Amino acid sequence: MRHVVSLREQKPSAELRGSSVQQVSATELPVLSRLSIRRLVLQPGMIREPHWHTNAHELTYCLRGASIVTIFDSGSRYHRFTIGAGQMFFVPLGALHTIEVVGEGEAEFIATLTHELPEEFGMSGSLAVMTDAVIGNTYDLPAAAVAKRNHAVHDGVLQDLGAGPVPTLDDRRLDPFKFDIEAQSAPIGTSDGQARLGRKQFWAALEDVAMYSLTIADNGMREPHWHPGTAEMGYIAKGTGRMTILDPDGTWDTFELHEGDVYFIPRSYPHHIEDVGEGDIHFLIFFDQPMPYDVGYRAAMSALRPEVVAASFGLGVGDLPALPFTPADPLIVGRVNAVDPVA
Repeated sequence: MRHVVSLREQKPSAELRGSSVQQVSATELPVLSRLSIRRLVLQPGMIREPHWHTNAHELTYCLRGASIVTIFDSGSRYHRFTIGAGQMFFVPLGALHTIEVVGEGEAEFIATLTHELPEEFGMSGSLAVMTDAVIGNTYDLPAAAVAKRNHAVHDGVLQDLGAGPVPTLDDRRLDPFKFDIEAQSAPIGTSDGQARLGRKQFWAALEDVAMYSLTIADNGMREPHWHPGTAEMGYIAKGTGRMTILDPDGTWDTFELHEGDVYFIPRSYPHHIEDVGEGDIHFLIFFDQPMPYDVGYRAAMSALRPEVVAASFGLGVGDLPALPFTPADPLIVGRVNAVDPVA
């Protein structure tokens, strides 16, 4: 499929003691532009090594477990805070950051990066490339004091510390780079579904990226729509869905989405999402703008004269059904018809 691939089935780019990093970039899904995605699983005592991205901001959602995130940005700005399930953190391009598991449970994260082919440097590799004299000068030490360190120029990516950190009260403080999205009172919410919005309107730190936590109930559907000037990349955290995406050449893809799948929709391509499995479906949806907007089919038809709407449907005005006047897009609509058979 041109627009969808499984993230969970990707060969790990790094593995160590049950911890792993998997990714979908433009190498795995060529349609990607300005966005890519990673899945990080960390065991107790393991860390994602201190690193920074050369060409991308990072926006990460914690699916399960607990961790401490440390971020060190330009201007000597220091951030350290705990992250738990349903919470997120943002890392600006070039900022040093690391993730350490807290407690005895496994932790899992879904991270989007604002480039289709992200690049990074790790602290271990960047230290190793410098001579002992250079490192000694940096810290007012003789070269011999650092001679026993690792001199192999490679990044650790995953590192085993043997034991995790113990959070302090300070680590629980609010931070501009942290956002508790699942604790947000859903700005869009009905019995058909809810959308919690991690965008600049609610999270001032964001740059070039945003995220929606979208839950669609069995009786609901994400109406057909498009995002002006905004690409969309989604990760299916729970449930089974179906999506249709229209391409400018008149072709379209309709496909099922399962847990662990990633899909990508280029800017302004029309698409829709519906639940075709048992129970609710939960999407983590990332955008390449800090304030994504959308145009939905339902409200769009209310902006047009009936004659124009009828022509769009290929009907005479007398055959046009009574469409509800909708001044603002509902985003999620109720389902009054049975689900179409799965092809």
